[in-house]
Amino acid sequence: MNTSTHPDDLFGQVEELVEALTPGTSAEPPTHLWYVCYGSNMSLDRLSYYLVGGRPPAGALTYPGCRDKSLPTDSRAVRLPGTIYFALEARAWTGGMAFYDHEHPGGTPARAYRLTVSQFSDIIAQEMCLEPGEDIDLGGVMSHGRLALGPGCYQTLLHLGALAGLPAFTFTSPWRSHEVEHRKPAAVYLRHLATGLAEAHRWSPYRIAAYLSSRPGSMGNWTPDEVRLLLVDADAAPASPAAEEDRSCIPA
Repeated sequence: MNTSTHPDDLFGQVEELVEALTPGTSAEPPTHLWYVCYGSNMSLDRLSYYLVGGRPPAGALTYPGCRDKSLPTDSRAVRLPGTIYFALEARAWTGGMAFYDHEHPGGTPARAYRLTVSQFSDIIAQEMCLEPGEDIDLGGVMSHGRLALGPGCYQTLLHLGALAGLPAFTFTSPWRSHEVEHRKPAAVYLRHLATGLAEAHRWSPYRIAAYLSSRPGSMGNWTPDEVRLLLVDADAAPASPAAEEDRSCIPA
């Protein structure tokens, strides 16, 4: 994203070692937290559109941005239990969207950003195509570990534990991987995930391709070689067709 507020040196803050999230609770609501993302927002450039606002290249949605448009003050590579899967239809890119099933066997590479509560709340609102502007009360999810804010595809909050003294959260769908029909993700969408994995985890194109092509929804629809080609050939990821500025968040 072309913006003077985009710091090139933030990538240098990503630690080489994958940090483990530790279980923990906090009696007091936080002012800052870790937003742990497993999908396209692992790419800092992609996340910046939610923070600053604007329309990503090849995207069909224009984002208003957060009330606090500051970029993350820290970024960490983390690994979660469970798996991601691709389902429903991303109107911003077409194809399946990435969701996280924390009860599924396996492991998931992810990226944690240090943000304010208001930024995290505004990102969730924009994911659901709602107007940002109201802070989420995190007390319930910190007490119970899981909280449904609504029926939408990104309205289920998970408290993942603590990282460097701050609580860590993510959001996903209310459905397990086996409860919804999987769908092939678009090339441009996979490229955002690949960019995030390379930035945060320093994975090679071969490792990224093997991982992304093996996730439910991608497996059987993308081969490792096809995914790897997306990473080395800019022409291999065609722009998504134009779409209306909404998205489907309820399975058919």
